[in-house]
Amino acid sequence: MTDLLKQKLNDSAVARWSVLAIVSLTMMCGYFLTDAMSPLMTMLEEEMAWTSKEFGIFNWAYCWFNVFLFMLIFGGLILDKMGVRFTGTMACILMVIGCGLKYYAVEFISPLPEAGTILGIRTQVMVACLGYAIFAVGTETCGITVTKVIAKWFAGKEMALAMGSQVAVARLGTALAMIVSPVLVKHFSMSTPMFVSLILLCIGLLFYLVFCVMDRKLDAQTQSEGIPADEDSFRISDLKLILTNKGFWLLALLCLMFYSAVFPFLKYATSLMENKYGMGALAGTLVALVPFGNLIMTPLFGGIYDKKGKGATIMIIGSVLLIMVHLLFAMPLLNHAWFAAIIMILLGVAFSLVPSAMWPSVPKIIPHKQLGSAYALIFWIQNIGLGFVPLLIGWFLDKYCIISQADAAVTRYNYTPAMLIFATFGILALILAIMLKREDKKKNYHLEELAD
Repeated sequence: MTDLLKQKLNDSAVARWSVLAIVSLTMMCGYFLTDAMSPLMTMLEEEMAWTSKEFGIFNWAYCWFNVFLFMLIFGGLILDKMGVRFTGTMACILMVIGCGLKYYAVEFISPLPEAGTILGIRTQVMVACLGYAIFAVGTETCGITVTKVIAKWFAGKEMALAMGSQVAVARLGTALAMIVSPVLVKHFSMSTPMFVSLILLCIGLLFYLVFCVMDRKLDAQTQSEGIPADEDSFRISDLKLILTNKGFWLLALLCLMFYSAVFPFLKYATSLMENKYGMGALAGTLVALVPFGNLIMTPLFGGIYDKKGKGATIMIIGSVLLIMVHLLFAMPLLNHAWFAAIIMILLGVAFSLVPSAMWPSVPKIIPHKQLGSAYALIFWIQNIGLGFVPLLIGWFLDKYCIISQADAAVTRYNYTPAMLIFATFGILALILAIMLKREDKKKNYHLEELAD
C-alpha cells in the first residue's frame, strides 16, 4: 500500500499516455496552420497574383523572428528557467495571435497593387509574413516544450516510442492541411484554411491548459519527495557545456540538412505534382501520403529504437532513402502519377526513420536540465533551413526554371534542378549521420544501444 502511495503520476501508463495525447493534439493543431498554405501555390498565383518568389518570401518569414531575433534561443532559456507550463501556454497564445494576423491579411487586405507595399513587398504578402513569423515563434517554442514534456514524463520508460508517436500525430496536422486546404479554398475562400486553423489553435490552447493541471500534480508529488524541480537548476553557464559538445553539433547539423530536404520540399511538392506529373486536385492528397505514413511508421521505428537501439544506424538509412527520393524526382522520365506515389511513400519512410531516432537521441547526449536549451538551439539551427531553403527554391524557380507562362496567372516550372538541390542536402545529412555514429563510438553516447 505504501508503494502505491509513493507512485508518481507519470508511473501510471494511462496518465503519461494521456499527457502525450493532449500535447500531441496541441502540436497537430499548430502543424495544420504551418502547412495550410503549402498546397495553395498555384491557387495563390491564380487568385491573388502571388509569384513563386513571393511564395518563397512568405515561407522564409517562418524564420524571421526565430533566427534573426534569436526568439527560439530565448524560448529555450525561458523553458529551462520557467518550466513547461508557463512556456507552453505562452507559445500557444503566440500561435493564436500569429494565425489571426495571417487570416486578416488574406481576408481583408487587397492583393491589388493599389494596396501599396511595405519594405518593397506587397502589403498583403508582408502582413501575412508577419503573422506567419509570430506564429512560428509560438509553434517552434511549443515544439521544444512538448519534447521536454515527453522527456520529463517518459524518463526511463518508452521515450522513443512516445516521441515518435508525438511526431506522428503532429504530422497528421500537415496531412490534413495538404488535403483539406485546397478543398476549403475551392468551396469557400482563400482565407478559409486560416479561419479553420484559428479555431483549431484555440482548441489546442485549451488542450494544453488541461495538461498544465496534470503537470502541476506531478511536480507536487516530486517536490513532496524532496526532489527539486529540474527547471530551477539550469544556469546560463550550462550553455557552454552544450556548445562545446561535438555530438550535439553533429546531431543539430544533421537535423538542419535533413529537414532542409523535407519540409521546404513539401512546400513545393503540390506544385511539383502539378507541373511534372500533370496532376490536378489530387496533387495535395498525394503529398499527404508522407505525413499519413508518419502516423504509422514513426511510432513503429521509435519502438524499434526503444527495444533494439541502433539510433545512428537508423538515421543513416533514413538519409540514404532521402537522397534516393530526390534523385528519382529529378529524373526526366517516368512522369506518371503512380511513380510519383511510390516515391512519396519512400519519402514517408525516410521522414519517419530519422526523426524517430534523432529526437530521443538528444537526452542521451545532453543532461535533462539542459534539454530545453539544447532543443531550442537545434530548432533554431533547423529554422535557418526552414526559412532560407524555401526562399532559395522560390528564387531559383523564378530565375532559372520557368518553362512557359501561358498567361498572367499560371506559370509552369522545370523542377529537376530544384530536386538536385534537395538531394544535396540529403547527401550532407548522410555524411553527418556517419560522423555521428563514429563520434558515438568514441564518446559512448549509447546511441546504438537500448534507450535508457
